Amino acid sequence: MSVTAPRGFRAAGVSAGIKTSSARDLALVVNDGPQHTAAGVFTTNRIQAAPVVWTQAQVRKEGTARGVVLNSGGANAATGKAGYADAEKTAQRAAELLQTVPEQVLICSTGLIGVPLPMDRLLTGLEAAQQQLSASAGAGLNAAEAIMTTDTVTKTVVIERDGWRVGGIAKGAGMLAPGMATMLVVLTTDAAADEKTLDAALRSATKVTFDRVDSDGCMSTNDTVLALASGASEITPAPEELAQALTEASANLARQLVADAEGATHDIAITVQNASTEMAAVIVARAISRSNLFKAAVFGNDPNWGRIISAAGTIPADIAPFDPQEIDVYVNGVQVCRAGGVGEDRSLVDMSPREVQVVVDLHAGNFEATIWTNDLTHDYVHENSAYSS
Repeated sequence: MSVTAPRGFRAAGVSAGIKTSSARDLALVVNDGPQHTAAGVFTTNRIQAAPVVWTQAQVRKEGTARGVVLNSGGANAATGKAGYADAEKTAQRAAELLQTVPEQVLICSTGLIGVPLPMDRLLTGLEAAQQQLSASAGAGLNAAEAIMTTDTVTKTVVIERDGWRVGGIAKGAGMLAPGMATMLVVLTTDAAADEKTLDAALRSATKVTFDRVDSDGCMSTNDTVLALASGASEITPAPEELAQALTEASANLARQLVADAEGATHDIAITVQNASTEMAAVIVARAISRSNLFKAAVFGNDPNWGRIISAAGTIPADIAPFDPQEIDVYVNGVQVCRAGGVGEDRSLVDMSPREVQVVVDLHAGNFEATIWTNDLTHDYVHENSAYSS
């Protein structure tokens, strides 16, 4: 199960003909209440798709939503005034079908940039989706399938708590970099929560999960993470409990995104510890995660620690102070760099597992952070040269 696991939610995923493959490409997630609380976190890219502009405005103004329409096969980005009008038309038609107002409908799109959506097919598909709405596990899975682009698998999660749940679906396999998330995610919960509490819980969750996934350093125009609360469990968890559950769900989905990164053969956790501040740890870890030399080395099963410390050294000392003569590096438990120099023989490192653990000790403080990334492979280059975006 996924978004339909919490009480008060129905979903559907259909083929509207937006994709030429006839695969599912239109999803609808509906909150039947009794509460309709909504929160969202969005891309910080200055180029924002029409659905992001629409949805961000409604979440900030209303703090509630009755439903979310999500389509793959077209991003509706860089489509000008006509694209925004298409987002409005989508919300208006969905509102008619759900017997609500357009401002209560949130819109998400993913796919090619600069291509208008086939609105006749999309709107007809909405009618089919509304007719197929269900609280079944299969309906939630169909919705997860409908938002896939280059994803090879659906991404879903369910978190159980005492009397309440969090469910979720996500899409994303490339252009994974923070700016919030570079993906589409819908999280649902049957916990009761007001707008302020849900918003704070969602931002707390994304900060340490989706914001710390960095597959290729590329930020999309359509990134959206939404949280919907129905209150159907009649349980109001403490704010920290809600935040923890959303964080657990988000972390699970974030790992699934990394595992499905285009062409990846390794999932890499880069942990920078003993940094002067948490932000310093994040910045150093991110610099390493964006080193194509390092990522190519991991693809070649080479624990090339020189590329790790070189990337760390690109961060100015006023941002991440550390003594280059004290830095230590461990790869899969083997200390390959000691005090800025040669450590154990790197041939001792087993690089065969899918998961690679890199630990960089700066000896500059007490803070740490982990960024997840993946290796740079031939298949990644092929996928992104063959897929027009």
